[in-house]
Amino acid sequence: MNELTILISCPDQVGLVTSITSVLAAHQLNIIAMREFVDEANKSFFTRIACTGMMFETDQLRQRLLECLPKTAQVDLVTKKEKQIAVLVTKEYHCLAEILIKNQFKTLGANVQCVIGNYEELRDFTEKMGIPYFHVSHLEKDKSQFENEIKHIIDGFEVDYLVLAKFMRILSADFVKSYAGKIINIHHSFLPAFIGANPYRQAFERGVKIIGATAHFVTDHLDEGPIITQHTTHVDHNFGVKEMVRAGKEIEKAVLLEALELLFEDRIFVSGNKTIIFK
Repeated sequence: MNELTILISCPDQVGLVTSITSVLAAHQLNIIAMREFVDEANKSFFTRIACTGMMFETDQLRQRLLECLPKTAQVDLVTKKEKQIAVLVTKEYHCLAEILIKNQFKTLGANVQCVIGNYEELRDFTEKMGIPYFHVSHLEKDKSQFENEIKHIIDGFEVDYLVLAKFMRILSADFVKSYAGKIINIHHSFLPAFIGANPYRQAFERGVKIIGATAHFVTDHLDEGPIITQHTTHVDHNFGVKEMVRAGKEIEKAVLLEALELLFEDRIFVSGNKTIIFK
C-alpha cells in the first residue's frame, strides 16, 4: 500500500469535509487519520489527512480536490519521503549533537546533508559523524558575501529545510526570502520575552522565575516568526546566569527536536504569524 499525507487550507464553508472525503473515496483512498481545525476569527479551514491506497495519480487527485474547494485553497500532497536538511551552527554543540546522533541512528525523520559553521570548532565532531562540514567565516567580509557563500553550499545539495542549531548570526531579509518558510530556529528564551542577544542575562537581570526556549520559523523580523514549540522550566534566586544557561540548554535541545519531528511529519500549517499543529 502507498502512503499519502494531504494538507489542505482554505476559506471555511459548509460541506468541506464531505466534499474532500468523497474525492478520496472516488480514488480508492482509505483514510487512516483525519484532523480538522476551523479558525473562526479568520473563517479559515485546515485539515491533515493520512491515507493509503494501491495506485493514485497525485496531479489528478490534487486537481479533483481543488475543484471541490474554494478558489484560494492550498492543497499539498506529500508522499512518504524523508526530508533533507542543512544545519547551520556557530560554536555551541548541544543542539547539533542531538540532531547528528538521531541522524546517525535513523531516528531524526530526515537526512542531514551538511553542516555549515561560521567557526571551525564543530568540524571534528561533525565529520566523525560522517557528515560534511563547511566553514564559512563571517569575518572580514560583508553580510552579502557571507550569505552568498552559504547559499552556494546549500544549493549544491537537495535541501528541504535549513535548521539554525544555535547559529548566532542575524540573516538578511534577502537570504530569508530565498528560503521562505524553510528556515527553523531555536531561540533561547520564551518568546516574545527577551528577544535578541543574551536572553539568559536579560532574564537574570529581570529576576524572572521561569525561563524557556522557542522553536520558530524565521522571518525577516528578528525572533518574531511563527512559533512551533515552546518549553519552560522554573528558576529561583539561586540561579546565576551560568546556571540559567545550563538549564536552558536542556530545554533548547528538547524544543528543537520536538519542532523538527512535527515539521518532518508534515503536521504544521502556517497561518499568518501563527501555526496550526496537528499532533
